[in-house]
Amino acid sequence: MLVLLTDGSGLTARQTATHLARAGHRVEVLSPDPWSLCRFTRHVRRVHPVPAYGLHPFEWLDAALDRYTRSGADVLLPTQEQVAVLAAVDGAGVRTVVPPFEALARVQDKVSASAALADLGLPQPPFRVIRDERELAGWTAFPVYLKLPIGTATSGVRLVTDARQLADACGPEARASGASAIKQSGLLAQQPVDGPFVMVQSVFDDGTLVAHHAAVRTRLGSRGGASHKRSLDMAELTELVAALGRGLRWHGALSADVILGPDGPVFVDINPRLVEPANAARSGVDLVTPLLDLATGRKPQRQGPGRPGVATHQLLLAVLGAAQHGGRRQVAAELIRAALGCGGYRGSAEELTPLRRDPVAAVPVAIAAASTLIRPASWHGFTAGSVSGYALTDDGWRRIQDRRGSYMPTGAGLGSAA
Repeated sequence: MLVLLTDGSGLTARQTATHLARAGHRVEVLSPDPWSLCRFTRHVRRVHPVPAYGLHPFEWLDAALDRYTRSGADVLLPTQEQVAVLAAVDGAGVRTVVPPFEALARVQDKVSASAALADLGLPQPPFRVIRDERELAGWTAFPVYLKLPIGTATSGVRLVTDARQLADACGPEARASGASAIKQSGLLAQQPVDGPFVMVQSVFDDGTLVAHHAAVRTRLGSRGGASHKRSLDMAELTELVAALGRGLRWHGALSADVILGPDGPVFVDINPRLVEPANAARSGVDLVTPLLDLATGRKPQRQGPGRPGVATHQLLLAVLGAAQHGGRRQVAAELIRAALGCGGYRGSAEELTPLRRDPVAAVPVAIAAASTLIRPASWHGFTAGSVSGYALTDDGWRRIQDRRGSYMPTGAGLGSAA
């Protein structure tokens, strides 16, 4: 089967491509960057150029439908935020898997997601929606996470611990980016909760949970990503995720960030898509095949929990995280620990760059290592470039909502894509 991924820049796409190729599928990807992460792996046959998604989702969709048709792909599999525009046009006549748009809209932005969790009676930190700039300027309950409705990879999220930091958050530059969001949708003020950070992933078939996985973040990488993970098996988490998907009538992939707080798990973010399936695969949970089954009209088999305690890492994120949070010495130390297999690398498997099977995958790590050893601040260029290729912007989300039901494709079109 030829599977075309909607993204070639992100970690999820890179891990999904490896999983699909090892299962015997041919993999191609869409990306505005010809040198995206998926370029550096033997598991991806071709990178198709498309416009950047964030600001112009329907221009991206036109190009995606054209590439889908011309490539002869069997499935267009959403691995990033492109799921939003595909859901808005009910899959655009291609073989794909997307949730109902009404369900997606309930969790696509952080303000709506908090409202959905409250409606479903699911646990989350204490929160408040700020809808006035004066209310924001007068905020006194610290610490607090201030979250713009739309944001990816920690963009639009800021931890404010005192009045001085709040003044910075309310400064001219911040007001320029946040005032419109506050007026349109509000700003989410969320109380921090202490506890381990857990990444939860699931696949639903019309509201029925068919596969799920949870992994605790044991080391922080760049931009809030998990450079190291360890799988968990928690019945309470499974029940909460099942209730979320059932309440939304979800179809396809759904992921969430959860804090294991003193009073139990709480949802702190919801992602209407697949997120980094490699740790799940290592622990015995296949999150990708059920999505292919749903896209092609087959009934996916229900899977049980995976093995707990399975450790995995992403050296690329660890190197960039060392540069972000430390400097040259931290980058060098990270590389030494990885080479010796000690510290967090002992007993841990690589998610992105298993060199024995895919030696070209080492190229991004080598470039990142050399660059950050010379200039640690260069970490930002690596992460910002990848996120900009797929991250949906606030304006882009409004365009999707405004054009839903009126979209007419150009070029290949719905008829030829079906």
